Amino acid sequence: MFPRKKLEILLEKLREHPDPHALLEQYTIPARVAANILFIACYVYGDIKGKIVYDLGCGTGRLAIGAAILGARRVVGVDIDPKALRVARINSVIANVVSRVEWILSDVEYLSGKCDVVVQNPPFGVQKRGADRKFLIKALEIGSTIYSLHKSNEESRRFIRRLVKEYGGRVDTIICMDLPLRPIFPFHRKRVHVVRVDLYRIVKGGM
Repeated sequence: MFPRKKLEILLEKLREHPDPHALLEQYTIPARVAANILFIACYVYGDIKGKIVYDLGCGTGRLAIGAAILGARRVVGVDIDPKALRVARINSVIANVVSRVEWILSDVEYLSGKCDVVVQNPPFGVQKRGADRKFLIKALEIGSTIYSLHKSNEESRRFIRRLVKEYGGRVDTIICMDLPLRPIFPFHRKRVHVVRVDLYRIVKGGM
């Protein structure tokens, strides 16, 4: 078993987005949260090692790179922002996983392919309501098992359960966690803003 703290330290060393956009909700996922998500996927459910893993809206690549470190056979990170992907490529060099990670510049709506697992931290829809919808739909189209992070509230839970069922999936588990976000935009006032989030494990069909 790869030590969780070691993974967190490695992810913490990766570069962040140099010019994030609020409209795209380009927050870098904290290393501790990324490590926790990946450890749950890898060691509780066996969904990383030897698998083909996609990270939709990968940003600078922490989840994608972490999956590669934990033994994914192949990882594909997808993002609409070329600046984010340039940093992600640099980060894959820093983490020594270049040979196992592919980066695709694309809106997720136009992505094709199939994978074993999707791990994603999509926009929460704070700036654009329903922004996470297309990420969930695409994840259900291409993946057999999905790990997806969303704001924790009953309205979101009802919406996600309904959407997942509509597209042939099933919410297997919901794990609550805190997502601490540092101030990166001018409208931020708090030194650290903690958002309560839900990690969904979603499976396709009768799995």
